[in-house]
Amino acid sequence: MKISVEQTIARAKFSLKKGDIAAAKELYENVLQAFPHNKRAKQGLADLIKNQKKLSQSFVKTDLESLGQLYNKGHFSSVIQKANSIIQNSPKEASIWEFLGAAHRGLGNTKKALAAFKTVVELNPYYAQGYNNLGVALQDKGENEEAIECFLKALSLKSKYAEAHNNLGNSFKDQGDLDKAIEAFEKAISCKPNYSAAYNNLGSALHNNGDLDDAFSALNKALSINPKNFSAYNNLGLLYKDIGKVEDASKAFKKAIFLNNGYISSHRNLSALVKYQAGDPQIDIVDGLLSKSDLNEHDRSRLLYVSAKIREDLGDYKRAFDCYVAGGNLRKKNLSYELIQDQRLFSQIKTSSFKLKKYRLNIPKKDVSTVPIFILGMPRSGTSLVEQILSSHSQIHGAGELPFLARFGESFSCGFSELSQEALLGIRNDYLTKLSNLSSDKKFITDKMPHNFLHVGLILKILPEAKIIHVKRDPAATCWSNFKTYFSTRNLGYSYNLNDIVAYFKLYLDLMNHWDKYFGPLIYSLDYDKLTRDTKVESKKVVNYLNINWENACLEPHKNMRSVRTASQQQVRKKIYTGSSEAWREFLPYLKNIFDDFQSL
Repeated sequence: MKISVEQTIARAKFSLKKGDIAAAKELYENVLQAFPHNKRAKQGLADLIKNQKKLSQSFVKTDLESLGQLYNKGHFSSVIQKANSIIQNSPKEASIWEFLGAAHRGLGNTKKALAAFKTVVELNPYYAQGYNNLGVALQDKGENEEAIECFLKALSLKSKYAEAHNNLGNSFKDQGDLDKAIEAFEKAISCKPNYSAAYNNLGSALHNNGDLDDAFSALNKALSINPKNFSAYNNLGLLYKDIGKVEDASKAFKKAIFLNNGYISSHRNLSALVKYQAGDPQIDIVDGLLSKSDLNEHDRSRLLYVSAKIREDLGDYKRAFDCYVAGGNLRKKNLSYELIQDQRLFSQIKTSSFKLKKYRLNIPKKDVSTVPIFILGMPRSGTSLVEQILSSHSQIHGAGELPFLARFGESFSCGFSELSQEALLGIRNDYLTKLSNLSSDKKFITDKMPHNFLHVGLILKILPEAKIIHVKRDPAATCWSNFKTYFSTRNLGYSYNLNDIVAYFKLYLDLMNHWDKYFGPLIYSLDYDKLTRDTKVESKKVVNYLNINWENACLEPHKNMRSVRTASQQQVRKKIYTGSSEAWREFLPYLKNIFDDFQSL
C-alpha cells in the first residue's frame, strides 16, 4: 500500500495534538514499516514514547476539565461519549471511569454505572471516594447490604469522610434501622458541621422515628445553612403532611418545585394533596418534564404516576389509565420484578409453617407491659384507617408500619433459619424492647405493617399474647388501589402490573386461608367496607376483641393528629366515608375483565 510520508506524519502530529496518542503511534509505525529509515518518523515515535506518560497526564488533565464542565451542565450523554473515547487511550485512568459512572448514573443506567465504579476501585483500591460512589450506585439498585460494605470500606480509608457517613446513614434508613441511620448522620455532621444534606437526612430519619420536634429542628437547620436545599423543603412538606397540616405541606412542596422544577419527589408529594383543575401551572411543568428525551426511566415512571393523577382528576380516564400502565411497566422493569419470586416465597412460608407450629417455645411467665396489635392485610385495604380508629383510644399507641419482622423474621417464616429457643426468644425480646421504646405508658401498641400477614405463624409463636386484626376489602378495589399507587419501597413489585397484582392477591387469600385453618380463633377478621358503612358497630366489635372499654373518640379518627406515614394519610384525615371501593369502576372500560375472577370470591 502506497502512503504519503508527509501526509501521514502530519496526521500523526494532528492526532497527538488532539490527545489521541494511540493513533499517532500507529501512524508513525505505518511510515516506518514502509520506510524503515525515515528520520522524521523515527524521531517522532521516539519523542512520543519518551514523553508518553507526561503527554498522557497532560491530556488527561485537560480531558478531566472538559468532562467536568460537561457533567456540571448535565450533558451526561456527551460525558459518556467523550469518556469512552478517552478510555481507549487511557484505560487505566480511574478518574475518567469515575466520570463515566457518574454520567451513567445521571441517566439512570444503574448497571453501567456500577460497572464503571467497580473499575475505579479495581484500578485504585485505596481510593475512598471510589468506594463511596460504588456504594451510592448499589443503593440505587436496592442492594443496601453491599452498599453498606462499600461505605464502611471508604470510611476505613478515610475516617472523617462526611459524605460516606451520610450515605451510610441513607442505607441504614432504607433498611429501617433508624437508630444506626441517625448515628451515621450525626457523625457526618460532626465531620462537616455545616453539612446541609446531612441535617436534611437526619431530619427525615428522626421523622420516621417519631421524633417530630427534633425532625423539625434538623430540617430548619438544613435550610438555615442552605436556603436553596429543595430536598429539605420536600422533607419539611412530608413532615407537615404527616401531622395533618396540609396547607403548610403544600407550600413546602411548591417551594421545593420553585427551587428545582425538575424535582420529581415534590411533584409526586404535591399531587397527593391537590385536586387538579384545568390551568394548574404544575400540569405544564409535568408535561414539559415528560417530553424530555433524556429523562431516565426511574424519573419518568414517577412522573407518569403524577400525570395519571392529573388526568384522573380532570376526568380523562383513558389517558390516566395509559399513564398508570406506562408508569407501572417502567417501575416493574426498574425493580426487576417477576411474579415467580413471590410464588416461591408463599410456598416456602406455607411449608415451613408446619415446623414452626409444632416447635415448642418456652416463653418466661412474666407480665408484658405493652401488648402488640398487628393490623395486617393487603396494602391499600384499610389498615391505616383501622389504626387511626384504634389509636384514638387512650390505651392504644399507633406506631405505624414497623419493619422489624420483615427484616429479621422472614428467614424463620421461610424456614431458612434453624429453629432454636435462643433465636426465637431473641426476636421476641428485641421486638418487645422496640415497642417499649416507642411507647411506655399505654397498654397496647399497633404495628400496621400490612405484609405481616406473611408472618402470622411466627407472630403467634413468639408473641402468643399478641392481637391480630386482619383487614379485608373488596378484591377489585384493593387491587386497583395498589395498581395506581407508586410505592417508595422496593418490596411491592407485584403492584405495577394488573395481572401480577391479581395473581398476588390470590396468593394472599390462599395464605390467609392457611392461617385461618390453624389459628382461626386467634385472628380477628374486619371487613373494611362494613367498617365504613357502620363505623360505630364495627369499631365496638374490634375494641371488644381487645377486651378494653369503649371510648367515643374512636368514632372521630379524623381528629387524631398523630403522625401518619402511609399512602392513605390523606384519607384518614377526613371523616369516614363510603364509596371508595367503587372508584375503580371509572376505569372499567379499559380493564378487560381483569377482575372477573373475583366475582366468585
